[in-house]
Amino acid sequence: MDMIINGEMVSGSDTFSVTNPFDESTVDRVPLAGRAEAESAIMAAHSARDSMRSLSARKISDKLYDVADELKAQMDPLAEMITLESGKPIRFSRDEVRRSVETAILCAEEARRLYGESIPMDAGIGGGGLYGFTVRLPLGVVAAITPFNYPLNLAIHKVGPALAAGNTAVLKPSLEAPLSAMRLVEIMNEHLPPGAVNVITGRASEIGDVIIDSPLVDKISFTGSVEVGRYISRRASMKKVTLELGGNDPLIVMDDTDVDLAVESAVRGSYLYSGQVCIAVKRLIVHRDVADEFADKLVKKTRSLREGDPMDPETDIGPLINEEAAIGVEKAVLDAADSGAEILCGGKRRGNFVEPTVLDHVNPSMDLVSSETFGPVSPIIRVADADEAIRIANGTCYALQAGVFTDNIRTALRFASEIEAGTVLINKQSTFRVDHMPFGGFKCSGMGKEGVKYAVRDMTRTKLIVLNTR
Repeated sequence: MDMIINGEMVSGSDTFSVTNPFDESTVDRVPLAGRAEAESAIMAAHSARDSMRSLSARKISDKLYDVADELKAQMDPLAEMITLESGKPIRFSRDEVRRSVETAILCAEEARRLYGESIPMDAGIGGGGLYGFTVRLPLGVVAAITPFNYPLNLAIHKVGPALAAGNTAVLKPSLEAPLSAMRLVEIMNEHLPPGAVNVITGRASEIGDVIIDSPLVDKISFTGSVEVGRYISRRASMKKVTLELGGNDPLIVMDDTDVDLAVESAVRGSYLYSGQVCIAVKRLIVHRDVADEFADKLVKKTRSLREGDPMDPETDIGPLINEEAAIGVEKAVLDAADSGAEILCGGKRRGNFVEPTVLDHVNPSMDLVSSETFGPVSPIIRVADADEAIRIANGTCYALQAGVFTDNIRTALRFASEIEAGTVLINKQSTFRVDHMPFGGFKCSGMGKEGVKYAVRDMTRTKLIVLNTR
């Protein structure tokens, strides 16, 4: 598959093999862009700004509705592409395409809602006779850098709002799973002016700094690791930046809740896409009075999960993105066991696969839970009360999302108030997300908010216009 720059397909002299994590077969090859291609894509987006600004909000909206229709029409091939490039079980890939269709529709709707406001100028000294109002204008060029785990929906969560706000875009998807994002840009390119949206594939070491440093890029929207996010933040200077970084999300289970419901949610939250989700449940903080019951039921549910070929609709657990990732998860589990945690089930690795794993008596200081573990692991930390649960939940630099299970409204409100997280969900696991809600964390989980309305807002600038009516 080729890159798209200024509306044209662009290949490269050097290519990269996109590998199926399940069987290590080659899915496709993509070009490895260098500095010249990256600069060309940025220049194309910069030059296309006038073409985008000449389109009315209605026309941009209509074009994004057309993109949504095309995504829906290609549901099955897109889902298969996501599964082949990422190892995500096919039923979850279909969910991702459905969400991407909805995200495109939300972008189309928000394109018609770029509202300004009237300003009561006469509320200040000297403001009599003045009429003020604001308008929201596009920033210019938005650079979007996306990861492997939701290759289609996270791409449209960045590029879609950029276009809805009247910007142009340059997308750099992860080399590990770039194909569905590239197909998205192909579809968008059929409906938008040349250069309005471009996609380049390459190593971050080769083209990352070109994107970050370019004076023609007005905003960077990045989803990925904390280390890279910090690097971008330091280097981006005056550019606007949105950073969606890691998570170490807790699920707190109190002694007054429905344990069966909590277990069901823990399974969904811990093992979705083999735990390779920034908002996956990474820590199970369980009141000691229900911990035995919770652990027993969690093990039973975990053992019922089916591991295998992600193209099989019955598969629950697929491979991790590569063997290096699987080895890292295996090491974290074994290190925790060596430090006193008890493996109740799972814990073994086979190539890119890691068995869904439940550990009990985990200490908050263990690397398994003090850092973000990107794998199918359910570590149980036992606590005595709400005070200890809150302290442990907040005892990390991450603050993305958190889930709390309790039937006591006062306890629920206390957790909602005191847990440090961008979102606190009561009686719901942290993996819950709908695509129009504000999404983003605090501390080292990032800065800024996504969710279509909020992304559009951050991809515009506000201009004040004042009329002297005297």
